[in-house]
Amino acid sequence: MRVRTIIIMCLAAAAPAGCGATPDHGLQVVASTNVYGDIARQIGGADAHVTSILSDPNADPHLFEAGTSNGLAVARAKVVIANGLGYDAFIEKLEEATSTSGREQLSVADALGVRGAAANPHLWYDVPALGRISAAIAGALAHADARHAAAYTRRRARFDASLRPLRRAVAAIRAAHRGEEVASTESVPDYLVAAAGLREAAPPSFTRAIENGSEPTPAALAAMLALVREGRVRALLYNTQAVSPITARVRAAARAAHVPVVGVTETLPPGQTYQSWQLRQVRALAAALAR
Repeated sequence: MRVRTIIIMCLAAAAPAGCGATPDHGLQVVASTNVYGDIARQIGGADAHVTSILSDPNADPHLFEAGTSNGLAVARAKVVIANGLGYDAFIEKLEEATSTSGREQLSVADALGVRGAAANPHLWYDVPALGRISAAIAGALAHADARHAAAYTRRRARFDASLRPLRRAVAAIRAAHRGEEVASTESVPDYLVAAAGLREAAPPSFTRAIENGSEPTPAALAAMLALVREGRVRALLYNTQAVSPITARVRAAARAAHVPVVGVTETLPPGQTYQSWQLRQVRALAAALAR
């Protein structure tokens, strides 16, 4: 993944004047992104106060810079939720700089047993794994705050039940379009693509270059353009948070060839829950495939 620049200031547990502080009510939870933050918020309810570090819908997560307030939030946290796999290395550095005994540190990648430099880090798109993700988050909250463990368990069950429309929508795509090919500008939705029974046709040499912030080779770009220009894919899944002249060129080629373009994001858009966000994207994909 692209290198994150980390700015760490005012990280002492006792905050100097002017550095700000997080509210002192409830279990203090910090999530690296607002995706995990929203899940933790739903499970934590009134018993937890959740701070999400990465939440700007207009920001490229791969270029994110963590600042002063982020360090202070981590310094006060009793639970820190990270994705792992190098995706959010900034939070690991913040944790190291604000070492606190008794802090519960959760890596979703470790909870799922996903390892290796080649692993896709966009784990929150893995619909079949969502139950394990919510269980890991509920477990971390309960371990840090045993007094409200039963409430966390109840809310986790409620969260899992609320995923049924999303799971049904993914299953409907799998039933109607199994084996059909799509192309993604990055590997962001690849877990969803696999769960829906679709095939990812984008050259890995193209998607890896885009994720790393480098230019794909001419051969990789030519292969990606050929997929859309020749109509060999049913849809282009386009990361709207990591736009470059190259990805814009691919998008324009898809539109010129009447290949539907489905926008996807890495973080939760404002005013949406995890469930509504993912269901909206899955329905957009279904509509594109049905054209």
